Amino acid sequence: MAPAAMPTTDNATDSGLWQAGWYRFAKALRSPNFGPRPASAQTDLIVLHSISLPPGEYGGNAVQQLFTNQLDWDAHPYFQGIRGLEVSSHFYVRRNGELWQFVSCDDRAWHAGVSSWRGRGNCNDDSIGIELEGLEGEHFEAPQYETLASLCAAIAQHYAIAHIAGHEHIAPGRKQDPGSGFDWRLLREHLGWNPRMFPEQVAQR
Repeated sequence: MAPAAMPTTDNATDSGLWQAGWYRFAKALRSPNFGPRPASAQTDLIVLHSISLPPGEYGGNAVQQLFTNQLDWDAHPYFQGIRGLEVSSHFYVRRNGELWQFVSCDDRAWHAGVSSWRGRGNCNDDSIGIELEGLEGEHFEAPQYETLASLCAAIAQHYAIAHIAGHEHIAPGRKQDPGSGFDWRLLREHLGWNPRMFPEQVAQR
């Protein structure tokens, strides 16, 4: 079982699960691509993404290398199109459920880009980004949903999460991930959260 799939409990203390925004059950690999959140930021949004490098290829370390500015741009023709890109996400969930963390959730990761949700723009300012190893439109694996649900529950214990959305929802027309293959209903069943926390497009799927 992946470390992040371990159950959390309502009486779990912050010191047990979190330290300065770092989640206990994630493998920490610090990215240089982050900054402070605005003083007025309310960290109340989780944004879900999908990523694979090269697209559709799983199991390598290219995503970790991208988020830490270590990717060899000459290793694959696709990488030339993203050469010099500096991005990050707070978390990354592999196909087997393994969980990595690159940026403290107390800080601002670079995952959302130009975006808007719940009447606010610049979603990087007040969101926590979670990347799922996968390809938009394709399915995700059961261990990923288990880890994702456990992680979202732990985040909501520590931060005042009121919304969860996909990259496709906060940047419509520009992004399509995690895409039609992502099972929002399954995630809702795992979490038991109020449907109003989810995008209207997926709240009743």
